[in-house]
Amino acid sequence: MKAPEQPNKPQPNKQQPSRPPNQPPEAQPPEAQPPEAVVVSRRPVSLVWLIPIVALLIGGWLAYRAYTERGPSIHIEFKTAAGLEAGKTKVKFKEVEVGKVTAIDLDEDLQKVVVTAELVAGAERYLTQETRFWVARPRVTASRVSGLDTLLSGAYIAVDPVTGGGPAREFVGLEMPPLFTASEPGKKFILRSKTLGSLNIGSPVYYRHIEVGEVVGFKLDRDGKAVDIELFIAAPHDRLVLTDTRFWNASGIDFKLDADGLTVDTQSMLSVLAGGVAFDTPPTLEKQGVPPAADHAFHLYAGRKEAYEKIYQDKKKYLLFFEESVRGLGVGAPVLFQGIKLGRVLDVRLEFDVERFKSQIPVLIELEPQRVRLVGGDYEEVEKTAPMQRLVKEGLRAQLKSGSLITGQLYVALDFFDGAPAAEIGRRNGYPVIPSVASAQLGELTSQAAEFMNTLNALPLREIGNDLRATIKGAKDIATSEALDRSITALESALRQVGETARGLDRDVVPHLGTALEQARVVLTSADDLVAPDSALYLELRRMLKELSAAARSIRGMADYLERHPEALLKGKGGLR
Repeated sequence: MKAPEQPNKPQPNKQQPSRPPNQPPEAQPPEAQPPEAVVVSRRPVSLVWLIPIVALLIGGWLAYRAYTERGPSIHIEFKTAAGLEAGKTKVKFKEVEVGKVTAIDLDEDLQKVVVTAELVAGAERYLTQETRFWVARPRVTASRVSGLDTLLSGAYIAVDPVTGGGPAREFVGLEMPPLFTASEPGKKFILRSKTLGSLNIGSPVYYRHIEVGEVVGFKLDRDGKAVDIELFIAAPHDRLVLTDTRFWNASGIDFKLDADGLTVDTQSMLSVLAGGVAFDTPPTLEKQGVPPAADHAFHLYAGRKEAYEKIYQDKKKYLLFFEESVRGLGVGAPVLFQGIKLGRVLDVRLEFDVERFKSQIPVLIELEPQRVRLVGGDYEEVEKTAPMQRLVKEGLRAQLKSGSLITGQLYVALDFFDGAPAAEIGRRNGYPVIPSVASAQLGELTSQAAEFMNTLNALPLREIGNDLRATIKGAKDIATSEALDRSITALESALRQVGETARGLDRDVVPHLGTALEQARVVLTSADDLVAPDSALYLELRRMLKELSAAARSIRGMADYLERHPEALLKGKGGLR
């Protein structure tokens, strides 16, 4: 139901606040107005965006720094990647890590492996065409053992940095580690020889039987007629090599059988097994040599004797003819003049003269006139006078002689013969011919045999035989004498008594000795127990020492107090009360 509407009643007016009669109307407070909005201006960028901006700047800086501090990347070719692993294998120099292998790939022709490595920053100036890389792993050869430390640490790539040469980023790794690095003080020298002989990489180099270097390489020269051998001699021994220094092959045991007899020469047991080179500077009356230039090549002599022989530039060849046997005469046999060597034999041939229907043996020799010291003139003046022609007119002839009865070697002797027929120097095949005479070899042998028989006959053989017979008789008398029998009997008796004494010791003394040793062991064990750190005696002694220390401290305190207060002896510590 709808409620009945109420009649409109007049609403009572709200009582307006009274205003003072003297207040004007405009001073009255205004009516309440609606609140107005307050406009606050916001910042264009929020502080929250500073965090990613700072992070981006820091990341960019770190990336830039990592890029600028990044070392160079190089590629090294090896035949095999045995022992190498990407991400783990390190590159080291003197056991200091200077890089790491980042990738290992195969070459396009599948013949090699290409190792990519990143080195530390600053390594660019050491990456030149002379820089060498190799894999350090255990290696055992006849001359050296290396890389044993990699058995535990694993293989790594070793580098030998060299500043000389043009820059490079592509390298070919060595299959074997070099015997010396660029940082080692010393010098390299080149030897030239017809053959390599028993030399090899790692063969030692000796100076007066002291090892001062090694053979580091060898190769054929351009025409293939000689071998260039590279040596490295460590400092300070490299200063011993001068331009007049002689090198010779000291490999193995050198046996030489010639007209001078049997010669044996060797340096050391290592040179016997691995070969070796020796050098020295022979003393001469000439001016001493100077340090060699970088491209200076030395000749490698076959042995010490050849190395010490003087080298003469002036050499003259002559031809000799012999109609007798030259068995024992070979190439290199000496040519002597009155016992002094003047040259050597270059060639020996056999010819047959059809007109004479007779065989002859031409022998080509080489003489070195500078071996003869001239007095009162020089070689140029003497050469103008045809000295060899004059010497032949005076009776100079060539003759074969025996150098050794044991070896049967022959040599050519030049000497003057008074009864020789007159002759002059001819020419044959472009060589001057020196006349020869028949050998007196058979006469020499006969005279030597006769001299030996005369020496043998001069010996007092009869007296020696009588003395020997008397000595044997005396020894026989001693062996069959009764005194020797009595001595042997007494010796047997003494040995028998020694045996009985030994058996008595073994029977009576040895068992008691074992018991005594056991008792001594028990005593020592007891003594050890007494002085052990946990024994009662040790603890009691320790406690007693502590009490003695405390008593000593008390006495020291009392003495100090009496020293300060001597009246305490009469009045007491506190004085009289």
